[in-house]
Amino acid sequence: MNLLKNIHGHDDLVNLTEQQRIDLCREIRAFLVDSISKTGGHLASNLGVVELTVAIETVFDTKNDRLVFDVGHQSYVHKLLTGRQEDFSSLRQFGGMSGFPKPHESETDAFVAGHASSSVSIALGMARARTLQNEEYSVIAMIGDGAATGGMAYEGLNDAAVSKEPVIVILNDNEMSIDKNVGGMASHLSKLRTKEKYVGMKRRYRSFLHKIPGGNFVFRVTRSIKERLRRMLLPVTIFESMGLSYLGPVDGHDTESLISLLKVAKEMNNPVVLHVVTQKGRGYAPAEMNPSRFHGVGKFDPKTGATVSSAGESFSDTFGKTMLSVAEQNARVCAITAAMPGGTGLLEFKKQYPNRTFDVGIAEEHAVSMAGGLAKQGMIPVVALYSTFLQRSYDMLLQDIAMLGLHVVFAIDRAGLVGEDGETHHGVFDVGFLRQIPGMKVLCPATNEELAQMLTWAVNEYDGPVAVRYPRGCGVKTTKTGFDPNAESITHQDGADVALVTYGTLISSAEEAACLLQKENIRASVVRLQCVNPLPVVELAEKLSGISRIVVLEETCTGSGIRESFVWELKKLNPDIKVFGLDLGDQYVPHGSVKTLYKEYGLDGASVAKYVQEVLKVEN
Repeated sequence: MNLLKNIHGHDDLVNLTEQQRIDLCREIRAFLVDSISKTGGHLASNLGVVELTVAIETVFDTKNDRLVFDVGHQSYVHKLLTGRQEDFSSLRQFGGMSGFPKPHESETDAFVAGHASSSVSIALGMARARTLQNEEYSVIAMIGDGAATGGMAYEGLNDAAVSKEPVIVILNDNEMSIDKNVGGMASHLSKLRTKEKYVGMKRRYRSFLHKIPGGNFVFRVTRSIKERLRRMLLPVTIFESMGLSYLGPVDGHDTESLISLLKVAKEMNNPVVLHVVTQKGRGYAPAEMNPSRFHGVGKFDPKTGATVSSAGESFSDTFGKTMLSVAEQNARVCAITAAMPGGTGLLEFKKQYPNRTFDVGIAEEHAVSMAGGLAKQGMIPVVALYSTFLQRSYDMLLQDIAMLGLHVVFAIDRAGLVGEDGETHHGVFDVGFLRQIPGMKVLCPATNEELAQMLTWAVNEYDGPVAVRYPRGCGVKTTKTGFDPNAESITHQDGADVALVTYGTLISSAEEAACLLQKENIRASVVRLQCVNPLPVVELAEKLSGISRIVVLEETCTGSGIRESFVWELKKLNPDIKVFGLDLGDQYVPHGSVKTLYKEYGLDGASVAKYVQEVLKVEN
């Protein structure tokens, strides 16, 4: 690592020779494989943008120039080249370096980037701010072809073209987001990859005219003629049709060509799209052969690529198996996902029922509205999305599903804390916004068995909008399990001093706390809700009769759970009851393992028991 250890930013890159840049890229790949094998993280996407990032950081100084990532999981190389090599040992760990761009980490991180398709809009905003403030710096948006399947990207591109603001949009085209890309844009980009290269000739032509007397005038006169001739000989891209300049496609692993074209784009002084073709997982054979598996990977053996086996069947696996079962029994069942058939457990379903599987790309709003159309015409769509991505579809949930009371099933994966991906990916808001939607039933399994039962019931027996939310990983072991749609809550144990009310997998902390409290001669009732909308307040009031103090445990941010509504409704029935709560607080939750975050935010069993003791001490 002779070169890499001496690279701390733009000034260290500009004077490297071509061979040194080649050697540097080799060192970066070796560093990434070694480091991520120990911490886990996003590997394949970063291996694919090594040369591209080296070229960007060489041409632009990201301390001043603004580089806006789309999603941002491909920002590791940028972090390596901007002085954060020593921080990689703490990658995605609590208190350590984030796996996404964070402005508080470095001035070279222009913006937070966790969700797809927003980079062009953000970059255009920055470009307009630059103009309004009479400043000079370049603005670059780096967007993947997967993110380019999202409609927001085209809203930004359309406005950028109209604005005429100098902004560079780098389209990183690797034919993948997490799973294989789908849709019209993927096909369009595939055709463009075979387009003849003319950009080098264009640059030499312009350079020659600038050097001769009257050359600038000749350039202006011939520019429109040349443009018409090019359009006759070459296909017009969608970007040019929108009014954007287009450069490429260019080999994303040829650093010198990338540097050359980036300089051209920088000089053009108008909105331009630079189309870069890369290979996800480049330079590491296991990631090249299986880029989806190495998109986000845990610890692995860098020699073989073998990862540590999972502890058991995940909720996503159970969802996928149950979908096969309900689809076999009911031909009206179909599945919708937004570029995540693998992550949501739908790969086998897609294989067995290709005509009933709709991968819409990174377009959650479209996914939900399309589900409404399917349901209105008699199908039973199951929409499988991560909680954090479902947030984008709030308006569609209200207008296109709930308002008509349509039978759409939402399988909400990654609900609650997801761990190392941090605040942009924690699913800690869905309970709050789903409960605001009239008629939306919200179910919360704690075990894999309950997920299968809830999903089967939601598909076959319920008639209306229903969400089944479950966290990343496996279900928990609990004293009582099994879903009964006629019973709105499950009482795990009875006690007269205090009641712990919770839902989902947080039941494990509640039961552990009750056991610890029992050792202190405090008798705690433990009540788990399987449905959090509507709330079974009357039934709960009966179950908790005689208990005047209740503690609600939630894996949500303050105001995004059930507590406020629960208190309001419960006090109507029992004005003397006192309700307390433990949740994740009113700030965004950072990255770290779920176990670490539970302890940090007081949601592990020991912390809950301590809190209850403090409550009882004050109340007595």
